[in-house]
Amino acid sequence: MSNDELKHKMRPESLMMSYGYKPELSEGAIKCPIFQTSTFVFKSAEEGKGFFEIAYGLREKGPTEEMGLIYSRLNNPDLEILENRLTLWDGAEDCAVFESGMSAISTVMLEFLSPGDYVLYSNPLYGGTYHFVKAVLSRFGIHSMAFNAHESEANIDKLIQENGIQDKVKMIYIETPANPTNALVDMEACAKLAKKYSTEDSQVIFAVDNTYMGPLWSQPLKHGADVVVYSATKYIGGHSDLIAGAVLGNQEVITRVKTLRTFLGNMAGPWTGWLLMRSLETLKVRMTEQAMNAKKVAEFLRDHPKVAKVHYLGFLTEEADPENYRIFKKQLTSAGAMISFDIKGGEAEAFRFLNALQLIHLAVSLGSTESLAEHPSTMTHSDVTPEDKALYGISDALVRLSIGVENYEDLNSDIGQALDKV
Repeated sequence: MSNDELKHKMRPESLMMSYGYKPELSEGAIKCPIFQTSTFVFKSAEEGKGFFEIAYGLREKGPTEEMGLIYSRLNNPDLEILENRLTLWDGAEDCAVFESGMSAISTVMLEFLSPGDYVLYSNPLYGGTYHFVKAVLSRFGIHSMAFNAHESEANIDKLIQENGIQDKVKMIYIETPANPTNALVDMEACAKLAKKYSTEDSQVIFAVDNTYMGPLWSQPLKHGADVVVYSATKYIGGHSDLIAGAVLGNQEVITRVKTLRTFLGNMAGPWTGWLLMRSLETLKVRMTEQAMNAKKVAEFLRDHPKVAKVHYLGFLTEEADPENYRIFKKQLTSAGAMISFDIKGGEAEAFRFLNALQLIHLAVSLGSTESLAEHPSTMTHSDVTPEDKALYGISDALVRLSIGVENYEDLNSDIGQALDKV
């Protein structure tokens, strides 16, 4: 059975074990070996010429022609098989894997934005992305404008019109659910706006950072996104032992991204590719357990007297918040495993809680097998202006939890004893 036939007959979690890999090309090894090599030998000069013509876009690949291996900055078996497998969860045509989430994000923005352009982004946003947009892109004459994650399509459109940037918006970039508050953004509304302000000569790219949900619980391409970006360090890697990023989309978009990746040189290496392939095999098992644990932890926090508010998508109801409930049910298949909560008090109380944790680790990052806790205001989002922190609820009392695969009763016991010390 061919790869295409398998792709349409089987579910992603089944294909993660073998899709895109031919054991007969690797001495029958059941798992893809690590191709720790910088360069690959051509069978002939003519073959080498043909590979370079395709790699540099000098001609289109023939209907039965396969792109050969050249140099690990361009392609490597571990990377190519990984990219094939990552397309399955999101239903993407192609994928590009990077050495970090930020290299994936920055490459996408540098490819599709030019001096004078505007990137319209949702707030709150991951601190690294926020800094890149505000402090780095601005050095190259690329402007930015933010909108609140809860804004309606009409209000975002009004923002564009009132600021007179109808012909300057070239990218709408969102993170949903937002880091660290779990605020939701309506993807289909953003897709409509991107289409509205696109022209025959210039497409407005709609990009979604899907790190918080991972490929299991959300597929933004199905809701109109042109580009999906991940910090693959998080749920995709899932073991806190690698740094990586991924970008997914259609063939045209990813070809452009891969071309810039080639010349920036920020692709992932074979070891990272191999580790990520290993991680993909347990992705569904891990994330399913993490989501179940998160529900139990969120319920424990909601009932605790020292907790002022819990930000957890599973608590949304149609009666209390019909608009966000509608977006949640439309876009997501799970409430996820990320929880934020406001402790009663401020920074001092939050720090006492964090310092008292014993099972849960005090560390940034998320999506790993071990549970992690951090203080967004002074850690991951320390670069966000005080005004934006106040506007988007990143207060000194806010604590962010990434729930792992431990026993949820032990997690709740640890959280309880730490809260007792506040």
